[in-house]
Amino acid sequence: EVLPNGITLLTRSNFNSPTLSIKGYLHSGSIFDTDHKLGLSYLTASGLMNGTAKHDFQGLYNEIESVGARLGFSAGTLTTSFSAHCLSEDLSLILGLISESLCSPTFPDKDFKRQKTQLLTALEIRAQDTSAMAALLFDQIIYTGHPYERPDEGFIETIQAIQREDLVDFYKRTYGPRDMVVVIVGAVEPRTAVDALKEAFGGWQNEEQLPLPSIPDVTPLQNTTKKALSIPGKSQADIVMGHSAPDRLSPDYFALRIGNNILGEFGMMGRLGHRVREESGLAYYAYSSLSLSLGPGAWEMIAGVNPSNIEETIRLITDEIKYFVSEPVSDEELSDSKSFFLGRMPLLLESNSGVAISLLNMERFNLGMNYFLDYPQHVQGVSAQDILQASRKYLDPERLGIAIAGP
Repeated sequence: EVLPNGITLLTRSNFNSPTLSIKGYLHSGSIFDTDHKLGLSYLTASGLMNGTAKHDFQGLYNEIESVGARLGFSAGTLTTSFSAHCLSEDLSLILGLISESLCSPTFPDKDFKRQKTQLLTALEIRAQDTSAMAALLFDQIIYTGHPYERPDEGFIETIQAIQREDLVDFYKRTYGPRDMVVVIVGAVEPRTAVDALKEAFGGWQNEEQLPLPSIPDVTPLQNTTKKALSIPGKSQADIVMGHSAPDRLSPDYFALRIGNNILGEFGMMGRLGHRVREESGLAYYAYSSLSLSLGPGAWEMIAGVNPSNIEETIRLITDEIKYFVSEPVSDEELSDSKSFFLGRMPLLLESNSGVAISLLNMERFNLGMNYFLDYPQHVQGVSAQDILQASRKYLDPERLGIAIAGP
């Protein structure tokens, strides 16, 4: 159901448990941040529960903890998300606290300074983390000039430039009910969920709310591009290498998902884990990751190695990519991976939280309400040739981004 102010509610009843999972998002993220104050959206989301028009920090958390519930907010590139878990009898209370946090935050100066200091400390720790810095460097390589090249948490110098008034201004410009999505799953009748949401959010309006900016395409790499970041004193180096990938609605989605599982996920990290870790003993871990969302995605091969093994590990991963895009996967690999995806789906839907996440993704990516009915057919329909053709589109061993962080 869609409320008059633009909030979409999806709800599903499950009376096998007395609990509720409440999840949602609105379009406010780092895509609205300027380069000078990158991390503003992150700090704004972190400050939503520091105080509201009705509760101070301690009072808000006392309300949540008094009923054994959980509630939190987080910011990403395109959205600010929230997640709550509570007993069904506390639906109105928790929705009311979510509403307070989103509709009337006060951003107390004392708490803002505390969270700013905490984030600066976290960024100093990130700068010494070889895995985090290799991932950041990889994004800068494959998303050059694109909003996705920037970390949501910002940098030390951009966080230092942010003041409390910036949070207030960012909130006024980007927070509002338009295109917000809320999912409620658990021991509640649909009509009750709708009425509770209307009571909590029906009066929220913000005529100044900015629409989500259009997400530009990314320019693929024309040649292999390699960058390294020196972090003195470390005993391990991390490598991230790969390519940009299509968005979530690509017709190649299922072929790429199953292909990635074969390449670097299935069992002991797929082919990459077998070749680089098990056979050659060069890496502490070696696996692949496929991230597909709104706008361009990323297909990454990730390894943590002894610094003396960096070049050999890159060579082995590149060789494995060359083989992957030259020959179809085996019948056994394809069958095993299909079984994995088909078996995982009902397990995902066993919990209220899993159903809520699934409904949220179905709405966010416009997958249709029959998505899970069609899911087995999509998985079973993928052939070895489909995987080969899709992989060749998005994984060129001659045009890889390679990021290294280590001593």
